[in-house]
Amino acid sequence: MTETAAGTDWQAWQQSWDRQQEWYMPDREERFRVMLDMIEAVVGPEPRVLDLACGTGSITDRLLKRFPEATSTGVDLDPALLAIARGSFAGDERATFVTADLKDPEWVERLPHDTYDAVLTATALHWLRSEPLTTLYGQLAGLVRDGGVFMNADRMIDTATPRINAAERAHRHAAMDRAKAAGALDWADWWALAAEDPVLAAPTAERYKIYGEHADGDMPSARWHAETLRAAGFGEARAVWASPSDSLVLAVK
Repeated sequence: MTETAAGTDWQAWQQSWDRQQEWYMPDREERFRVMLDMIEAVVGPEPRVLDLACGTGSITDRLLKRFPEATSTGVDLDPALLAIARGSFAGDERATFVTADLKDPEWVERLPHDTYDAVLTATALHWLRSEPLTTLYGQLAGLVRDGGVFMNADRMIDTATPRINAAERAHRHAAMDRAKAAGALDWADWWALAAEDPVLAAPTAERYKIYGEHADGDMPSARWHAETLRAAGFGEARAVWASPSDSLVLAVK
């Protein structure tokens, strides 16, 4: 990755992360579009947003480009991805980033606001098991204002459809193999580059101490997410977008 005269080219790292994620999810931008459509429809074009498990700030980036009057608080624990996020949004007062562990019962105390119009997350909470995810949903019900929304776009597996799941997985992996042969970076490739970068090497080493290798959680169905969110205190919840493997669940407080 290149460096500019002023320092690290954070935008290049941001774009590289997006490309790596798109290798796994070619419809990634579509879920972001639907997410922002629902923000506009339910809470309006000037939302105060919590970008949950924000990574490099992909949601915040698209949010602020579409809604210039919005503000975003990004929260994550990964020091390397947060370094990219903070570098990418340096000087933009609309974006704030907080280091916190979502499994820490007191993580909400690190946030700059008590309530949010919207809490958004994508491709992040699948690493939580069902029990801590249920606890997190209860915390989020307390953060979202009445009339506000929570949206989670992620891998959600319906175990009642094994043949559909197998066909989808085979088709998706065949496309990924073709993209990899054409030079696409996968998760391991991307992190190997980060580990070699003079600026990101130290935070990358730290993130491996925190997380170890990437591990998936339970990945329950969209129906489970909707039912759990309603039980946590949201008035309505259902999937508003789906691909053969992923869903976007919207909950309204």
